[in-house]
Amino acid sequence: MTHGKRIIAALLAGTLFGFGLSVAQMIDPAKVINFLDITGQWDPSLAFVMAGGLLINMIATPLILKRNKPLLAEYFQLPTRQQVDKRIVMGGAIFGIGWGLAGYCPGPMLTSLSFADSDILTVVAAFVVGTFATRWHLAHRPTHGQDRQ
Repeated sequence: MTHGKRIIAALLAGTLFGFGLSVAQMIDPAKVINFLDITGQWDPSLAFVMAGGLLINMIATPLILKRNKPLLAEYFQLPTRQQVDKRIVMGGAIFGIGWGLAGYCPGPMLTSLSFADSDILTVVAAFVVGTFATRWHLAHRPTHGQDRQ
């Protein structure tokens, strides 16, 4: 597949994803914070969005994996690690804390850049700093027999 076709496919997929987040109101941090506030103004709508995504994924993934290769790539890029380790647990916890504090996970955060207000710019800046700090840390730490990623 040519580079141009891949860019167009990525643009279409990202647009569809962003549109879905907007329609579901997941770019509003109050929706996320209210979902997490089970003792106050609890809003279960995020659970329905997640369940809808999970249902589509449960149906589509087996059908997709029956193919010899993806439509837009030369081969499937599937995870090779299958065990849950300290790094995945710690990463999930840090992600969840950040999500709860900011009200954004990465997809809605990037979609919300269209508002370009100081709050979202601060959240995106913190996300970028955290991402680069983590990459730097992982590149400069002793591996103790574990492979680097």
